[in-house]
Parts: sequence; C-alpha cells; structure tokens
Amino acid sequence: MIVQACLNGARSKDFHPQLPSTAEAIARHGAACVDAGAAELHFHARAPGGRESLLAVDATTLAVRQACPGTLIGVSTGAWIEKDEQRTRDCIMGWNELPDYASVNLSEPDAPAIMDLLRQRDVGIEAGLASVADAERFVGLKDHRRVLRVLIEIEEQDLGIARQLADGIALVLDRADVRRPILLHGVDATVWQFVELAHQRRWSARVGLEDGEYLPDGTTAADNAALVAAAVAIFRQGR
Repeated sequence: MIVQACLNGARSKDFHPQLPSTAEAIARHGAACVDAGAAELHFHARAPGGRESLLAVDATTLAVRQACPGTLIGVSTGAWIEKDEQRTRDCIMGWNELPDYASVNLSEPDAPAIMDLLRQRDVGIEAGLASVADAERFVGLKDHRRVLRVLIEIEEQDLGIARQLADGIALVLDRADVRRPILLHGVDATVWQFVELAHQRRWSARVGLEDGEYLPDGTTAADNAALVAAAVAIFRQGR
C-alpha cells in the first residue's frame, strides 16, 4: 500500500495557482511530495508554454530523478498528448531518460501496441482501467500479467455509480485471477472517498492536483504536498 502523487495531469494552469508545468516546478513539487510521504510520483511532461508533450519526458524525468533520487517515477502515454498513434510510438522509442513506469489507458485503441513498446524499453506498465470493458479487454491480452500494477481510475462523479464501477472492474480482475497490485483513484468529488476505500481494501491510492484540489475538509489545498500529507494520514490510521 502506497500513496502516489499525481502532480499535474492534463489540468490547465488556471485550475490551481500551484499547478506545476515546467520540469523544474514538477521536480520541486515532486520533492515536496516525497517529503510529505509519497512513495511514487506521476506527472504529465510539458513542453515550453505548458502543452503536454511526450518529447518533454526526457528533460522532466531527469529533473525529477535528480530532485528525488530513489523514488519511482511514472508518466502518462495518453493518446490525446500527441494525437497521433505513430508519433506517440516514435516518442516512446526515442526516450533516453526512461521513467520507471508509464500509464497506459486500456480505453485507447493503440494500448496493446504501447504496452509492447514499453516492455521493449524495459519500462514498467501501469494498466489504466476506467470501465468494466477496459478490464475485460485487459484480461484478454496475452501478456496482461506482465504489468507493474493495475490502475483503477474512475471519473464518474456520483459516488454510488463510481463505487459500482470500481467493484465491477475488481470483479473482472478477480475472476481472471489477476494478482497484480492495485492503485485506486477518483477525481474531484470522489477523491477522498476513494482514498478511504483503497485504505480499507489494502490497495494503493494516488492524490494530487491531477485528480483534485480540495482537502478532505473541503478547503482548497495549498499544493500537491498538502494533498499527499492528507492521504498519508488516512493510510496511517489503524497502524
């Protein structure tokens, strides 16, 4: 069970005044999150000007690794970043400063090919499942057990429906006897309920400005580190 910090995601700069976009800011936020108890870091690399970019992974990964030695670092491979399947593949094959793992969304058509490329490059895979259909597709892949972990990521804002989706995905994994670590996260309205759920089920969780800006008491967090500290406090309950 760990708390992963998700530092920025696809959020625009006006989402929160402390949303990091440059390599230096992402590295600084990463170090603060590690100090607050995060075991791993996940970020979306940005080009100058703030646009998400897979070409920026090298410089950002290097900056974060220098600021957070020994901490596992993950990036996104979302199809929306480069908006072209071949360009996405070329960017991944061109990485020189390899992240420890990368998230792959099973809802995206090219997901199996991206997973194969990451294995070729010896980069761990975080298999992102947002629906039961994603889970069924995942367990149908020949090499589905060769992943670092499964990421259950639910964007539905109704908590009851969100819980049903998470339960449905978990059931598919259980029926297929998938015994990989699970990291659960909600978005905005469900962030803290899902941190609590992950703690109850002995899964890992993630928090950060990618997923939401509010603390459990409803106040706006000062930064990513404040969100991580709140999640770590939940995970330490009952220890």
